Amino acid sequence: MNQQRFDVLILGAGAAGLMAAIEAGRRGRRVAVLERAERPGKKILISGGGRCNFTNLHTRAENFISANPHFAKSVLARFTPADFIRLVERQGIAYHEKTLGQLFCDGSAQQIVDLLMRECADAGVRVLVSRSIEEVRRDASTETFTVVAGGDVFAAPRIVVATGGLSIPKMGATGFGYDIARQFGVRIEPCRPALVPLVLSGTEHAHFADLTGVSAAVVATCGKRSFQEKMLFTHRGLSGPAILQISSYWERPKPIRIDWSPEREMLASLRIANARRDAAALRSALRAQLPSRLAERLVEIAEPQRWTNHALDELERKLHAWRFVPGGTEGYEKAEVTAGGVSTSALSAQTMECRSVPGLYFIGEVVDVTGHLGGFNFQWAWASGAAAGRAV
Repeated sequence: MNQQRFDVLILGAGAAGLMAAIEAGRRGRRVAVLERAERPGKKILISGGGRCNFTNLHTRAENFISANPHFAKSVLARFTPADFIRLVERQGIAYHEKTLGQLFCDGSAQQIVDLLMRECADAGVRVLVSRSIEEVRRDASTETFTVVAGGDVFAAPRIVVATGGLSIPKMGATGFGYDIARQFGVRIEPCRPALVPLVLSGTEHAHFADLTGVSAAVVATCGKRSFQEKMLFTHRGLSGPAILQISSYWERPKPIRIDWSPEREMLASLRIANARRDAAALRSALRAQLPSRLAERLVEIAEPQRWTNHALDELERKLHAWRFVPGGTEGYEKAEVTAGGVSTSALSAQTMECRSVPGLYFIGEVVDVTGHLGGFNFQWAWASGAAAGRAV
C-alpha cells in the first residue's frame, strides 16, 4: 500500500474537522482530512432549513449540556461567534439574525461549506473524500498514528477525531469516533438522542394525535429546565423548538410540563362578576389564546364537573402545568445531535488532546458537549476545532 505522511490527520470533514484543518494549515502543518462521504460538510448543508444557522450571538457555557458543565468555557472563550462572523464577512457572505441571536446565511448553507473549503485550500490542506477508514493504530515507540483508508495508508504524529455522533444515520452518521475512543481506553459518557421530537403513547397519543400540524407558543419544562418557544403536535407526539430543546434534558420516565399561556391568566373572563360559566364560555376563553382545535381538545379533556372558584383555580393551574409523559423519542433518525460522548475528563480544555494518549484529539459532536438549539452546536464545532487546530 502507498503510505502518505502528514503532520496531522483529521478524521471527518464536517464543521469541526474543517475548522481544525484550517487552523492547523495556517500554522504550516501538513494536514490531510479524511472523509468517508462523497463530499465534505453534508450535515452543514441540511442545517437551518438549508441556510445554516452557523452561530448564535448569545453563546455561553450555560447553553451546553455536559457531565462537566464548566469544560466548554475555556474553549468557547478562545473562539467566539465574533471570530466566525469575521470569517463569514471576509468571504462576503450575507447573513441575518432570525430570532434569539441565531445567525443564518441569506443564501444557502453551501456558502459555509464553500467558505471552509476555500480556507482549507488557502492553508494547503488536502481534503480527501470517499475514504472509508478501515483501521487506526498507534506505534508507541515512534508515537506515530497510522490510518488505513480507501486502499491507502496515512501516517502522522497527531490525529484529530471529528467524526460526529450518531444523529441522522441516513447522512452517514456512525459510532466510529466512539470506537476509536474505546480502542485507546478513553472514557465515554452514555449517548442519547438530543434535540429530538418526543413520542406520546396510550391515552395521551389518542387525545392529541389528530392535532398534527397545530402549534402554540408555550413554556416546556422538565425538572428545573424550561424553554419558551413554539411547540408542534406531530402524528407521533410533540416537536417544535420548545420540545426539541427540552428533549435534551428528558429521560424516561420524567414528565414534561407545558404552560399553554405563559404569563397570562387563561380563565380571567370566567371570573368576571355574573360571567357565564360553562363549556362554551371555557371554549371561548381558550380560543382567545390558543389555536381553535387545541382549545377544543383541552375543553374536552379538562372541562370541570363543577364551576366553582376552586375548580377554576385548579383548572388554571393545570393549564399552566399540563403534564405529558413521553413514551420515548423519535431516536437518532430525527435527532439533530447526540448527547454524551467522549468524556471531557479525558481531554485538555485548552487543546482537546487526550490526556492519556499524546497526539490524539477529539472535537465536535463526538465529545460530551451538546448545545441548545439555535446555532450553539456549530459554535462548539468551530471553537473545539480551532482549539485543536492551534495545538496540533
